[in-house]
Amino acid sequence: MPRAVREKQMLDAAVRVFAAQGYQAASMDEIARLAGVSKPLVYLYLHSKEELFSACVERESRALMTAVLRGVDVRQPADRQLWDGLRSFFLHTAEHPDGWAVFHTRARTHEPFATAAAKVREDMVSFVTALIHAAHREQAQHGHGPLPGPPAGAEGREREAVALAQALVGAAESLAGWALTDSRTGGMSADQASATGANQAAATMMNFAWAGLGNLLEGRPWTAAAAQPTG
Repeated sequence: MPRAVREKQMLDAAVRVFAAQGYQAASMDEIARLAGVSKPLVYLYLHSKEELFSACVERESRALMTAVLRGVDVRQPADRQLWDGLRSFFLHTAEHPDGWAVFHTRARTHEPFATAAAKVREDMVSFVTALIHAAHREQAQHGHGPLPGPPAGAEGREREAVALAQALVGAAESLAGWALTDSRTGGMSADQASATGANQAAATMMNFAWAGLGNLLEGRPWTAAAAQPTG
């Protein structure tokens, strides 16, 4: 059997075990058994438990970002790009729950793996920040000005865009985690449930985030003064 195929078997098995048990409790014996190989062969290919886990984190994080970017057509308007990116994100996490658990949950509790997970999150925030700027440019073409609110100048607008992107990415991560624990599939197949769940989660995020962002871009931000009781 080619080395690449054998190594994929090991990584697939390792992702299952690490997702279920975490890094500390995971057993190399169990990983070897699930992969159908001997434990010495696992060490020969991947050297140590730490390197094996690192390889799993790197593979799963790369697969997630690739899925998101492939799902986006940069020729489309910003809101369509965000919708396509969100749908790809939720579809991938639904179809690869163990990979999401390894990357999002398990890796973040152990250094140096947390650094790799944080890097992917930074890439996602940068992607969403660029979409927010693109949305602003689209609004400017319709006569709307820069992002309203306290931040002033290019630096302030950049900070505001990054803050909005951080909030959106954080909400999407939380929603993905919740969606994976929601077992109400209504008798659908696994593929149907994944696609339906991805569409619903993406629509929830668009209604939660983009609708509000649209008000902001059009010069209608929420303010504390507007929320003061009257009378």
